Amino acid sequence: MGNPEQGNQTSITEFVLRGFGTLPELHLLLFLLFFIIYIITMAGNVLIVVLVVADQHLHTPMYFFLGNLSCLETCYTTTILPRMLASLLTEDWTISFNACITQYYFFGSLAGTECLLLSVMSYDRYLAIVKPLHYAARMTGRSCLQLAVGSWVGGFLGSSITTVLISQLTFCGLNVIDHFFCDFYPIVKLSCNDPQLMETLAFTLCLIFSLVPFLLTVMSYMSIIATILRIPSTTGRQKAFSTCSSHLTVVSIFYGTIIITYMFPTTKPLRDFKKVISVLYTVLTPLVNPLVYSLRNKKVKQALRKACRTCRF
Repeated sequence: MGNPEQGNQTSITEFVLRGFGTLPELHLLLFLLFFIIYIITMAGNVLIVVLVVADQHLHTPMYFFLGNLSCLETCYTTTILPRMLASLLTEDWTISFNACITQYYFFGSLAGTECLLLSVMSYDRYLAIVKPLHYAARMTGRSCLQLAVGSWVGGFLGSSITTVLISQLTFCGLNVIDHFFCDFYPIVKLSCNDPQLMETLAFTLCLIFSLVPFLLTVMSYMSIIATILRIPSTTGRQKAFSTCSSHLTVVSIFYGTIIITYMFPTTKPLRDFKKVISVLYTVLTPLVNPLVYSLRNKKVKQALRKACRTCRF
């Protein structure tokens, strides 16, 4: 993949993340904002995992997948935000080559896992609403475990491919990453190698891990909506819609921003825009999950009240 005609090259051992470097006067405000988001995100997602594990009424396929999603969001947020908070506070935006590649690996793995897991959760809702008589037979404990493990393994396997290829690239000249974390395209653009192969691979993996699951999710919800519209009672329709609306909100934000970031060409006018929408799927989506998807759920709120009463006594 290297170019033998490039002459002398200097091996790069560290990168500089330029993400918010052009706004030094806002660093303290951004630190406070992201710190509050990080604390709320961690507390909300950890709370959901604890409730799902502790409360027997939440030992169902829907809440099993929800617990997996909350665990994933906890790891996902920790991959990016603590490093960014430290840089905003100390003004030190340097990151070693190995740390950068490691951050990208875990970020890419968890993002791919979330794409697959959200699709699995939509399939769970599809069976529950469209084919309720088949739900118990298809969503057994073994099936749920296989779907969850498949999502995690698929996400980490897909990211392993790109991480290995990135680690073999030759970097020379500039070492400034125009982003607030180590992402695929900003890293590849700094290499001395021909980026076409890497960009084609990234596009293909994004197609597999985001567009395909997104289309499957849309198909599931089209069937769900068609089934809901056939429910004769207004109360029944409202209950079914409330079950799925939160999931659809998270899905729309996450998949939409991922597809725009990785499947649209990175032109100069779109570069800063992509940096902004990256905040949506790296920072805000993990925050939205516990606030919108879970804590508005009736059973989760009942489990929370029960846990609070138990702690009080």
